[in-house]
Amino acid sequence: MHPTPDDVVDRAIARHKIVGAVVLAARHGEIVYRRAAGWADREDARPMTDDALFLYASMTKPLVATTALRLMERGFLQLHDTVAQWLPHFRPALADGTVPDITLHHLLTHTSGLSYAFIEPEDGPYRRAGVSSGLDQPGLSLAENLARIAAVPLAFSPGTGWRYSVAMDVLGAVLEAAAGKPLPALVAEYVTTPLAMADTGFRVADPARLVTHYLNDKPAPRPMEEDASTRSGAGIARFAPRRIFDDDSYPSGGAGMAGSAPDFMRFLLALRGENGDILEIARVDRTGTGAATQGAGWGFGYLGAVLGDPAPTHTPQQPGTVQWGGAYGHYWYYDPVRDFTAVSLTNTSFEGMSGTFPRDLRNALYRAFGS
Repeated sequence: MHPTPDDVVDRAIARHKIVGAVVLAARHGEIVYRRAAGWADREDARPMTDDALFLYASMTKPLVATTALRLMERGFLQLHDTVAQWLPHFRPALADGTVPDITLHHLLTHTSGLSYAFIEPEDGPYRRAGVSSGLDQPGLSLAENLARIAAVPLAFSPGTGWRYSVAMDVLGAVLEAAAGKPLPALVAEYVTTPLAMADTGFRVADPARLVTHYLNDKPAPRPMEEDASTRSGAGIARFAPRRIFDDDSYPSGGAGMAGSAPDFMRFLLALRGENGDILEIARVDRTGTGAATQGAGWGFGYLGAVLGDPAPTHTPQQPGTVQWGGAYGHYWYYDPVRDFTAVSLTNTSFEGMSGTFPRDLRNALYRAFGS
């Protein structure tokens, strides 16, 4: 017998892979599965609830990308504007000293040549320059982080490669310059307020509902300290869970928001409805680089990875599926062929994002509801 979605969740908690989770799945726009399980705070024996709040990490990116696309529709800026048009002092160079143009398209698709410290070796250039990922360094200003980013040579000429990066933090600064408002106000105006996402923002809507976040460890996940770190491939990922409460921390367009699973599901379902134009744009691989962004078969659009060819992936998802996650332990996808959507928020890094749990949960959800 194949495990059910409940089996997958229960086993992951029992085996100390994750501490707690909220999982939602929808078919044809209707919720078909809802589960809150485990602990929001294990040490305080606080159970997980449907309305628990999580630090979104990179689930911030599609919200900011949608804000950008809405601003483009209204003529505030254009997809192929250069960053320098809006941020004249942000002009990172290539290793040979050449200063190429970076466009907003490059930022949205992570083809800009920018990088992240946590995907580089510990002595990599972003770490040496003190560049923040938007998850760490409470109190750092956006102006200072942009200056640090611009001081590091680009990894490649914009448009010629793909690398996950701080691009959305740069985009957030562009949006502020173009619209003349702070990024949190723009995301609220164009995304969260129209969709009644009252729990989602660059501040925690109700601190009493915020989960405790954990790092995978043996024999069980350990609570994140205020300056927590864990290995991430060749690099080290650093977290400061209390950063969101520091008013001096810049609003990170790549990692700075918090919210709930029902709110994020509301966002995804809105994209298949009256906002379907955004989804149509998102379903196309926009990199033009042939990059395998989440392994063979996956490209990248404006909201996340895009499935081009399921054959090498061993996934039940269909072509055009858009998916991504968040480093605090999250995973989401929308399959337009099956009209099947899922959101899984856990409080355990990195298992909830990239361990066996999201894969096993995806397969169980498809068997139960997605075929």
